[in-house]
Amino acid sequence: MTTFAELGINKQLLAAVNRLGFTTPTEIQRLAIPHIIKEKDVIGESATGSGKTLAFGCSIIEHVQPKKGLQSLVLAPTRELAEQVKDALREFASDKDLRINAVYGGVAFDPQVHQARRSEVIVATPGRMLDHLRRGTIDTSKVKILIVDEADRMFDMGFIDDVEQIIQACPRKRQTLFFSATISDRILKLGQRHLNQPEIVYAKKQVDPSKLKQIYYDVQKNMKFSLLAHLLQDEQSGLVMVFCNTRRTTDFVTDNLSSNGVNAIAIHGGLTQNKRMKSLKTFNSGKTAVLVCTDVAARGLHIDNVSHVYNYDLPNDPKEYVHRIGRTARAGEEGKVINLLSDHDYDSFARILRGYSNFKVDNVETPEVKRIQIRMAPRNNNFDRPRNGYRHKSGQRAGNRGDYRKPYRQKAPYRE
Repeated sequence: MTTFAELGINKQLLAAVNRLGFTTPTEIQRLAIPHIIKEKDVIGESATGSGKTLAFGCSIIEHVQPKKGLQSLVLAPTRELAEQVKDALREFASDKDLRINAVYGGVAFDPQVHQARRSEVIVATPGRMLDHLRRGTIDTSKVKILIVDEADRMFDMGFIDDVEQIIQACPRKRQTLFFSATISDRILKLGQRHLNQPEIVYAKKQVDPSKLKQIYYDVQKNMKFSLLAHLLQDEQSGLVMVFCNTRRTTDFVTDNLSSNGVNAIAIHGGLTQNKRMKSLKTFNSGKTAVLVCTDVAARGLHIDNVSHVYNYDLPNDPKEYVHRIGRTARAGEEGKVINLLSDHDYDSFARILRGYSNFKVDNVETPEVKRIQIRMAPRNNNFDRPRNGYRHKSGQRAGNRGDYRKPYRQKAPYRE
């Protein structure tokens, strides 16, 4: 069995790995690290939670020097993932005096300017990073390691134009690493434009199909929430994630679960960054057992011990379904996926079954459930409703200059 020492990582990182209790490299680490430490460009396919941060972190810890300016840039699609990667890199580099900071939207701009000027490593979301480049507050002229994490998510969220502009602002002579849950043709084409003869490595999926049970209930739309509350009240489970397609539905489900005795919290792109991070921390600690979320939490975030995944809404894209259910049945543990289907979910469900014919999703008889009196979501919530070709985003950046009120033309569900 391969050890971390046999992969050739340096003594500082090896000491950190031992201190953190990592004993055996994951598959993506075993496949990618030998190429990365030789300063080769790499495109790696691996699921969330597979250890890719340590894989690309070994190059940062090996080659980035303290007090010599910004030398490594990591691009992440969401604020939470940027924070998570920053924290992980700080742990791995604890024996080396590197200043590692995160840059993302939804928080004050000026404090980030001060931190960025002192950083050797920056983990950034594309929108805010592009803001800094346009204002000249971050200098990328010394970047020698560029990492794009969750590259497929960058495409899905409409960030790829921003990513390309950022790549072009970095020196051509550099090491470039792409990591993605799936390596699609468009990622390979992006790699052809910006990587130098990359090594391509594939790691197996983390989810064990033999330990994952998938079921669905066929339920009328006006009884969907009552069924969800019934199941959550009656089932003895560990941590539960409930996925919704929109922010408005997420808030609606969270509020009504809470008013019916289910300890639930929400996370979606319309919440302030502090609120999102607090919700994630509360859920990870087990203080709250139910996290109601949009697909912002489907990938990238490190969340352990999820025993059940509920799809209150079925996603339109079958790939998002795969990422959602990948939150459970991990690392040898058993997991369960419960889909609540009403008439508006049938088309999405059919696409999922066509795209993944190997999935076995059993139909379960819907129990008799007493209809619960629910509180409707406020109609003035404009998180999900476009107006005249624009999408207003209350509580978030609306443009590149930090205007929180002015609408802007929408390229993606939200901009990080």
